[in-house]
Amino acid sequence: MVSNFRVAGAWKRFAWLAVIFGVLIGGNAWSVWLEGGSWTPKLALDLQGGTQIILAPQLAEGQTVTEEQLNQAVAIIRQRVDAGGVAEAEVTTQGGANIVVAIPGTPDPATLERIRSSAKLEFRPVLQTTFVAEEAPAEGPASFNPYDEPLPERIPESASDLAWITPAIDRAYNELSCEQLDGLGSNVADPERPLVICSSDGFSKFVLGPVEVGGETIQDAISGLVPGPQGTVTTEWGVFLEFDEAGTEGFRSVTQRLVGLDGVQNQFAIVLDGRVISAPRTLAAITDGRPQISGSFTQESAETLADQLKFGALPIGFEVQSAETITATLGLSQLQSGLLAGAIGLVLVVVYSLFQYRVLGFVTVFSLTTAFALTYLLITYLSNSQGYRLSLAGVAGLIVAIGITADSFIVLFERIRDELRDGRVVGSAISAAWKRAFRTIVASDAVSFLAAAVLFILAVGNVRGFAFTLGLTTIVDLIIVALFTHPLMQVLGRTRFFGEGHPLSGLDPKALGAVYRGRAKFRDPVDVAPVARKKSAQEAKRRQTIAERKAAEEASALEGKKK
Repeated sequence: MVSNFRVAGAWKRFAWLAVIFGVLIGGNAWSVWLEGGSWTPKLALDLQGGTQIILAPQLAEGQTVTEEQLNQAVAIIRQRVDAGGVAEAEVTTQGGANIVVAIPGTPDPATLERIRSSAKLEFRPVLQTTFVAEEAPAEGPASFNPYDEPLPERIPESASDLAWITPAIDRAYNELSCEQLDGLGSNVADPERPLVICSSDGFSKFVLGPVEVGGETIQDAISGLVPGPQGTVTTEWGVFLEFDEAGTEGFRSVTQRLVGLDGVQNQFAIVLDGRVISAPRTLAAITDGRPQISGSFTQESAETLADQLKFGALPIGFEVQSAETITATLGLSQLQSGLLAGAIGLVLVVVYSLFQYRVLGFVTVFSLTTAFALTYLLITYLSNSQGYRLSLAGVAGLIVAIGITADSFIVLFERIRDELRDGRVVGSAISAAWKRAFRTIVASDAVSFLAAAVLFILAVGNVRGFAFTLGLTTIVDLIIVALFTHPLMQVLGRTRFFGEGHPLSGLDPKALGAVYRGRAKFRDPVDVAPVARKKSAQEAKRRQTIAERKAAEEASALEGKKK
């Protein structure tokens, strides 16, 4: 009955493993048929090549870019690219002014927008606005710059004070087109001065007061559907913000002031990269620091903006100076060399397993094959759904995983052999060995996974690719050992070949040495070489308890006195 129960449990584990394979195969098939995916993983920049984008800073007259600003911009762009699902990208500086972004494959427009958009977010009060019906094409750049004019003679009482509208600002508002206003550098405007600006769709023109809340005070940003008046879910996408303590206090004081104003002065403009994306009315003071941005967003544009705001605005604006295709730095020949090295290592593991464990070594072969199939499907699924790309460093992580996986099998096999030496039958030995071996395997894999996680968090570039595949294959190792290797051993233990300890099975009790009978008593092995007999005696002595060892010493001393 116990044996039948064990076999039934083994088949249940096989069923769970089949479910995992089914989910991965189904997910990949869905990506291939409906989303243009592939049954092979995408390759990274070092193996496939891609696109190199050079970003040049947008600077106002007399402004210079500092090394600190460049380093900050590199960190933010790298976070944006990673959040967009682009793996193995490289972001570096060039010439002390430009930023070079190398992306595997051909980037889509959304990825380009993530990279070059500064995501400079400002909240400014509206002083004046009008609808732009049909704007005539601009005839060259603006003939004057209203921001060169001095500040108002009367010091405005607040950012909503109409005294900010100087004659130069009013002239720009009435005479300049949206294109000309953009040419004046709306994205690099002084936050302490008023601003003449257009909406993102070009249909409205605004005069805005100085910045009252900056995007640098945003603590978190997520995209989602905007709830309706009664709490119902609408189809309109928006971005939900969460400010830090300073931003919350600033937003509270501003909205409390705007609630008491009439007309357009009641509006609060949300300015992103030199354009007004929304100018809602202030119906109530927002005191919790959690406003929402709504407008003509799609799901993709809302997610992009949320990622940009979450990781912070770039300290300066950038424009794409050039975008060109680059060739692979290593190429397929290095990939083939890496795969060849992995194949050689795999063959050596198989040869050693067959030599050491006889037919039992084929369990290692089947387990490694299953682990490879599961890892391949996982990487392909991540490539299709999350944009993961396999680099040469990632291939190295997969090769290292062969040793980690084989080590788990060896631990299990040796535990089974130890139980056979204790006098257990094969079925009982497999069950008892599994309880002890699994704890050892989990501890070993936990150390490997922790090392991979730390390396992934602290490293950048290709090193993260190595850490990722190492951590992934460590998880796969646990799945294969628990859902394939162990149940396979339970099923094989029921067969006559393994259950009766055939000499070629690798589980022959006679070939393994003395058999433990309890209380440090051993049956002498039959037809065993003298070396094995000596090992059996050593094993008997090693397995004695303290009481048994003292009793043996007393008996030896007593026998010596008699002599």
